[in-house]
Amino acid sequence: MLSPGMNIKHPKEHGEWAEMRFMVRAAEHGFIVTKPWGESAHYDFVIERHGHFLRIQVKSSMCRRFKNYAFMLRGGRALYSADDFDFMAAYIIPLDLWYIIPVAIAIAGIRRLYLSPEYPKSIYHPYREAWHLLLEKETEKPARVSCVGGIE
Repeated sequence: MLSPGMNIKHPKEHGEWAEMRFMVRAAEHGFIVTKPWGESAHYDFVIERHGHFLRIQVKSSMCRRFKNYAFMLRGGRALYSADDFDFMAAYIIPLDLWYIIPVAIAIAGIRRLYLSPEYPKSIYHPYREAWHLLLEKETEKPARVSCVGGIE
């Protein structure tokens, strides 16, 4: 059966649908999902669990070339930088498959990301359905703000 998202033709609606799919999956993993106001941020969501926040950029693709699915790595007209978000959630619509990729690996100076779900030796294979990476970030102790306004 084809994914319902395959019937969406307009690129903007296609992206919005993928973002809704992300919200559902993140909530299923116990995250509180927040959408920033406007579209000026280089991330689509902030997820929170146990007081730890992460910025997530959601990308989706139906575009298959050979055995790869292509994802554009840019926000508007500019390429992303390592400071723009913490993780990219890349959704392959026909397979209903997510890749949760840390920003340093996702952007690595490239314009397009190619994911090959049929190739287990791909450098991105460890990030396939890797929702646990978002949970592992919880173990890092966030900086605390003191009463005087400084950071401890």
